[in-house]
Amino acid sequence: MIWLVLFLSCLGLICAEVPFNHKVHNQRVIGGNDAKPNTWKWQASLQYDPYSDFYQHICGGTIVSPSFILTAAHCILSMDASLYRVVVGEYNLLQYDGSEQFRRVDDIIVHPDWNGELGKGNDMALVRLADPVYDNGYVSIADLPFPDQMLPHDFTCFITGWGLIDYVGSMPAILQVAPINIVEHSVCSQPNWWGSIALRTMVCAGGDGVISGCQGDSGGPLSCFTDGAWRVHGVVSYGPAGMCNQVTKPTVFTRVSSFLDWINSVVRQ
Repeated sequence: MIWLVLFLSCLGLICAEVPFNHKVHNQRVIGGNDAKPNTWKWQASLQYDPYSDFYQHICGGTIVSPSFILTAAHCILSMDASLYRVVVGEYNLLQYDGSEQFRRVDDIIVHPDWNGELGKGNDMALVRLADPVYDNGYVSIADLPFPDQMLPHDFTCFITGWGLIDYVGSMPAILQVAPINIVEHSVCSQPNWWGSIALRTMVCAGGDGVISGCQGDSGGPLSCFTDGAWRVHGVVSYGPAGMCNQVTKPTVFTRVSSFLDWINSVVRQ
């Protein structure tokens, strides 16, 4: 649900638009391709059904324990847990592959410092599942980075999700993946990039005008191979309104390494 974002150039602020009515069509993460089945096993789909009609994918997520999914705070459209479900082991949103596990949501914990302003950071939430997920060969718990770890400029990570490509409502059926390069804070915080709303508790990646996340990717993982393992270093937070893949406007993620204490405190409870 990223790209529920307006860039207000006169104020230098960003804010969320009303929720997008996601429908599934045949497009992909911008600059990406169909992911190989059974690869990004920690990826989750957060789905929402406010009308008791049918669930729609609204955001991505990351499995951080059998009972908890990490996502973005701005993905939480209501604190009524009964309106959500989480699907793990998902690949094709339009068909049942036999790999999926569907879970009701029991509780939603939003970071206590989240105030609804994406440019202020803390865009993080944990969703507690009513029943834990299990390893069926298609699901795994994500490894996380070390505390306060920051990646070097141009380091290649991967963004995955079911986000938009054409800004008129098209979404992919199949999970998409794209390589995306880190933009270090000293660059991303420059005035012609994201300026002062690029905080050290965020990770910027992309900004080449080719590859980016887009609406529907919010809450999903930024996966990077570091220290001998695939680790989730970021949670998709925001990007530019309109065309998502804009030069010098990279996709911005909440930096997981800055929030490990909070994640662990919630999960361990």
